[in-house]
Amino acid sequence: MKNSKPTRRISLQPLETGQIWRMSELNLKVGLVGKLLVHYKLAKPDAVRTQTSVSGKRVVEKYLKKNKAVLIQE
Repeated sequence: MKNSKPTRRISLQPLETGQIWRMSELNLKVGLVGKLLVHYKLAKPDAVRTQTSVSGKRVVEKYLKKNKAVLIQE
């Protein structure tokens, strides 16, 4: 029998209002978190105006995990 290490998954913190996540070149600022949807702004750190987008919670969490986002402000 082959011994294998269990794979560890990095779990992200749950999305909350006011969080800022940093990725390679972009910041994602969480506006409002509802039961199923999240209002957020995705822009470069020095952007003056950005539009607010709405997506499902799971979609945003997958996006953050895929792009290896780091929570910089809670």
